[in-house]
Order: sequence, then C-alpha cells, then structure tokens
Amino acid sequence: MLKKILKYIKFSRYLKEKEKNELINLNNINNSCLIDKNIDINVSNLKDMLGKSSDVVIREFDFNIEELKIRACICFINGAGNKKMINEYIIKPLMTNSLITNNIRNSIKDNTTFYYIKNNILASVDISEVKTFDESVEAVLSGDAVLFIDGYDRAISVNVKEWNKRSVEQPETEINIRGSHEGFVELVTINISLLRRIIKNRNLIFEAFNIGKQTHTKVYIAYIDGIANPQIIEEVKNRLNHIYIDSILESGYIEELIEDNPLSPFSTTGNSEKPDKVAAKLLEGRVAILCDGSPTVLTVPYLFIEAFQSSEDYYSRAFLSSIMRLLRILAYLITLLLPAFYIAITTFHQEMIPTVLIITFASSREGVPFPVFIEVMISEIIFMLLRKSGIRMPRAVGSAVSIVGTLVIGQSAVEAGIIGAPMVIVTSLTAIASFIIPSIYDAIIIFRFILIFLAGAFGMFGIFVGLLYMTTYMCTLRSFGAPYMSPLAPQNTNGLKDSLIRVPLWLMNNRPTAITWRDSVRQGQSQMPKKPDMKKGGKSN
Repeated sequence: MLKKILKYIKFSRYLKEKEKNELINLNNINNSCLIDKNIDINVSNLKDMLGKSSDVVIREFDFNIEELKIRACICFINGAGNKKMINEYIIKPLMTNSLITNNIRNSIKDNTTFYYIKNNILASVDISEVKTFDESVEAVLSGDAVLFIDGYDRAISVNVKEWNKRSVEQPETEINIRGSHEGFVELVTINISLLRRIIKNRNLIFEAFNIGKQTHTKVYIAYIDGIANPQIIEEVKNRLNHIYIDSILESGYIEELIEDNPLSPFSTTGNSEKPDKVAAKLLEGRVAILCDGSPTVLTVPYLFIEAFQSSEDYYSRAFLSSIMRLLRILAYLITLLLPAFYIAITTFHQEMIPTVLIITFASSREGVPFPVFIEVMISEIIFMLLRKSGIRMPRAVGSAVSIVGTLVIGQSAVEAGIIGAPMVIVTSLTAIASFIIPSIYDAIIIFRFILIFLAGAFGMFGIFVGLLYMTTYMCTLRSFGAPYMSPLAPQNTNGLKDSLIRVPLWLMNNRPTAITWRDSVRQGQSQMPKKPDMKKGGKSN
C-alpha cells in the first residue's frame, strides 16, 4: 500500500513537472515569433491580436523614397500615445519626404533603408528596435507607437507615451511641517525622476521587471551600487522573479508576495509616499521597489525601530526630535497596554488603585451590567467601526462622522449605563495614541486584543506573559536577512545613535551595519561645529 502511495506521488510530480515544461516551451515559442517581412502578414497579425479593441489604431500608409514606393503601418493606442508627436515626428517626415535627399539612392541599393529611416528621419529621442512580434505588441500596450516597414523583419518602437497622470503633491498619509512636501504619484517614470533629482549619483541603479501574466506591470528596484548589500539585492531579484500571478495592481501585492514572514502581524517591508524618505533609506543601503500604478514605494530591509522614525526628525533639532521619538514610543505603549492594564487593575489588582480613585471608579460604574472585560470589548469594537466609517466616507463628511459619532455614542452609552465614564477616557487615549504610529497599527490591534484576553483571564501576570511572548517573537523575525529588532536586539552601539533617540547629525558617522555591508562611513570625523577663534580672524578651529 505504501509503495502504491509513493508511486502515485512520484507520478503526480512527474505530471506537474511535464506541464510546467510544456508551459515554458510554449512561452519560448511565442517569444521567438519573429516579425514577417511581408507587411500584409504583420497587419493581419496585429488585427487578430489587437484589432478587437476600438482604442487600438492601426494606420497603413505609403511613402516614397525617390521612385521607390514603400508601404508602412503604424500601431498605437488612442489615449496612451500622443497623436501630435506621432503626426509630427513619425508620419509627416516620412510622407512629405522633407528629410530625404538624393543620397538615399545608394542606401536603398545597400538594403539599409530601415536604418536610414530609424537614424535620419524619425525625429524622436527614445527609439528602439524590436525583432519579435510579442515585443512589438508589448510596446504598443505600454503606450509606444510601433512602425512596421514592408520588406523588413523588424520594427521601430517610438516612445510617444502620454498617460493621464496626477500632479505631484503632498501625500495625505505623511504630512510634515518642515521638509519636502512632494509625494510619489501613480506613474513610475515620474517617481524615478523624483528620486534621481534628490540623489544625483551615477551609482543609483534602477532595474526593471515585468510582473503579472495579464497586466505585465512594470516594477523597478532601486539601490545604490557600492552601498547596498549585493546579497540583499540578489534576494530581492529572486523573490520578484518567482512571482507568478495574473496581475499586480498595487505595491501591496508585491509586499505580500515577497515578505519573509507572510503570517506575521508585523510587516517586514517598509512603505512610504515621500521621495525624501525613500532617498534617505537608499543612502543607508536599503533597496526600494517601485510599482507602476502605485504611489507607495516599498523599502527593504525594514526594522521595527523605523515605525517610530519620521523624516521630519532629521530636519529639526536633535533634542526636539528625540523628545518626539520618545513620545511616539509612549504612544505605542499606551495604545497597546492601556485597555489590558485597565482590566487587570480593576478586576484583579484593586489594591494598586488609590482609595479616592477606586471610589470614583466604583461610583461611575454603578449600574453598569457588564464586567470590565465586556465593557472594554464593546468600546473597542464601537471605536473601530467609527474609525473605518470615517475613513471610507468623503473627507468633508468623514471627519464630522468620526467626531460627532464618537461624542454622541460615547455620551449616550454612559448615560444608558452600558459603559462607565472611565472606559470612555481609556478608549479615547488608546485611539489618540494609535494615530501617532499608523505604520504598525495592524500588529497593535492584534496584540492589543490578545493582551485584553490575557488580562481578563490572568490579570497582570497574563499581560507580562503576553509581552514576553511578543518581544521574543519579534526578536526571531528577519527582514531580508536583517534582524527585525536591530539595533536593540542584537544590540549595536553605533545603531543606538538613531533608535530610541536621535543624536546630532555630526555624531552619526556610519550607516546602519545591520543593513549595509561596505562603505559604512557616512561622513568624516570632527563634523561638530566649533566656535570661531577671534584671535585667528574669526575662523573656526
């Protein structure tokens, strides 16, 4: 019986491998389909593949070179290609012969008309040659115009893209007072230019990938050669190449398909809509992933401490930035522990509450029919419903619904005796603190409810056990090989300069060693400003 089962498993594996090889061979056959020299065949193939769609323009025309009449065809998508560019820089130069001289006669005899047209007639900067029919179709679907010439087994792709795009503006999710107010947009070429404008470095590399069987979405990885770890770069490439999916509609697809721990509540992939923030991460040795159609750029590796860092921290004074960072950590502890702590001390550890305060708590909860655990659960669920409704509704209405709904429902619930007044304060503080660190809000929600259940069952002992488990679990996480809790665990003295607090910039001489691998020196020594020596004519020492 066991032999039959093993034989069946082997046979199943053989069938799967055979099917996979057949699919690869089919793709190779399709990719090797060359362009025919007969333009009628090419036009027929274009109409078969793209002619069913009304927005695809297939324009056949003739042009003359001396006494020689040449047939041609241009194909593009209406709305994606700029018609003015197509008319002025492709069709008009060919049909009017304005750039063709008598010297072309020799090139015709030498069978180099194709290259003469490509290099001397078409007035466009971005021109490429395509040799397979699949490449030409992909170029058309990408927004280019493809020119087929009778008698040649290749075509010319001209970049005439004119996609509708949103203007560069400040992202709503990462608003800051000081610093750049630019944000990424949905067009990946603009996002690349925003990064190029900040980092004017020849070692800034962008590598392109096509992901998605149906969408063929352009995905780029960005890194600084010589600073980023080559092993991390190769790992990112391998994970992107192993994605086999119908569509990539947003960078969230990629994030879920490449992260180290897909079932972890903690995200091990960073994301941002601010070019200056992504540029700073690239300069530290990280790899950025840009997805066409998404204004959110992913960065890896991602560390836990990044959730408490803001780009504005580095534009302000170090002391103020350190205080703000400590306040974010305090907000994290409040939103994670406050409901569970309230349950523990009011249910199991009343001796920890001052006498006057416990009398106030008791009087405010008089007439409440539910235990504290149920009271907390009701408050948390109501707040989550109000938060989601405010986000999904229009901005003008959403803020009003969130504020008015919270006030009305909270006051009505207290007056009806469903919850006590202290519970409203606890829920409000928890909610306010959660808005300060939105990047790890998903993980906080999950562990908050875990700690609430543990506190309701075991009191403070349950909270301590839950925190111990959460901390241990976080220490086991990795993000593309980098320890998730670095520089706290394993402890790194150099990394602590930019972790819980931020030391002045002139003390941060090295990049994070958990991310980069070489050229870790960020700046020279002795960068601390000094008072000018008046004895030397006001020059600094």
